[in-house]
Amino acid sequence: MDVETWYRHAPITEETVYFDMMNKVDMINKGFLLSSLLVQPLSLTLVYFPMSSTRSNLTHFLVNQANGVKGLADLNLPTVPPQYIQPLQARLDHTKIVPRQSIPIIDFTNWEDPDVQNSIFDAAVEWGFFQIINHGIPFKVIDDLKASVHRFFELPAQEKKSLKESSPPEVVRLATSFSPHAELVLEWKDYLQLVYASEEKIHAHWPAICKDQAVEYMKYCEVIIRKLLKVLLKKVNVEELDKAREDTLMGAMILGFNYYPACPEPEVVSGVAPHSDISSITVLLQDDIGGLYVRGSDGGDSWIYVPPVEGALVINIGDVLQIMSNERYKSIEHRAVANKRKTRISIPIFVNPAPDAVIGPLSEVLENGDKPKYKQLLYSDYFKYFFSKAHDGKKTIEFAMI
Repeated sequence: MDVETWYRHAPITEETVYFDMMNKVDMINKGFLLSSLLVQPLSLTLVYFPMSSTRSNLTHFLVNQANGVKGLADLNLPTVPPQYIQPLQARLDHTKIVPRQSIPIIDFTNWEDPDVQNSIFDAAVEWGFFQIINHGIPFKVIDDLKASVHRFFELPAQEKKSLKESSPPEVVRLATSFSPHAELVLEWKDYLQLVYASEEKIHAHWPAICKDQAVEYMKYCEVIIRKLLKVLLKKVNVEELDKAREDTLMGAMILGFNYYPACPEPEVVSGVAPHSDISSITVLLQDDIGGLYVRGSDGGDSWIYVPPVEGALVINIGDVLQIMSNERYKSIEHRAVANKRKTRISIPIFVNPAPDAVIGPLSEVLENGDKPKYKQLLYSDYFKYFFSKAHDGKKTIEFAMI
């Protein structure tokens, strides 16, 4: 199964679930949100109508009409809808933020130097997160990409709706929150995912407003990703990143545009709830607003802020590398917060295995007689399980444990 066929059937089902749901309630709710908005502000509609009806109307506004969270933000609501309010225990406790501490920053200029490789290895083992600078991507490429992300999300909702309806989901997916069909509380985020597919499909389907900038950025990052994987694999006795290993580790790369509109009550919402990525590695470009926090290296309740560094890329270990290294590397929980005054963007590349790849501990990491901690399983099964539920810390990896 190729990546495009798999991605078409992957259960990121907010669209299908919501459209199915809306078909069932259409006779009851058709025109309800519009009529409500004509009579009273959306904020009152969301607060005073019954929750079941409100959820359906909000869904129609967010998803079917492609307004997303940006559409809510544009209404200048004084408070957030109740569907976004996180319970107290799920909010970021600022007393648990570790002051004056953050993840390592590594100069990637001489990436083949043993000292640099040791720094990467140490950071990956101790933190699961690090930043790299001097990686070779021109600042103009980065700045142009960021600007294109803002331009895309600032398009009228009708244009985004047309894109959503006309784009094959195995190549382009526009969505909101994470997996709303499985979430009790929504995340304050819209996102666009662009599957790094064939040139023909990219040319035909990636949005014109950001396509050139995204392709240029991906060309640079593809080189960096191979270098990083070579270093990380070398440290677990895999001497060569051959074609088979490359297909397994980076056979399905996805470029994401995350958009977090300014929020009237950022302290009660989650931009992204705590989770670990299901990638081999993730390469993240932040803007200058900031909002990323990672779980402390002690694995406790502490959180560490990741400050934006101009031009830097944030690298984190994903579940797949934890599984394949038999826990030599570990994926780390992270989360994102919203901002009261400014819209924040972030641009991840999820370096995923090919959909039909079998993931499990590599033979090289078991050469010393270590017992495997994870079973061999299809990555597509792992992917489906991840998106079948809300973000829930590191519980996904239990699915792969022996």
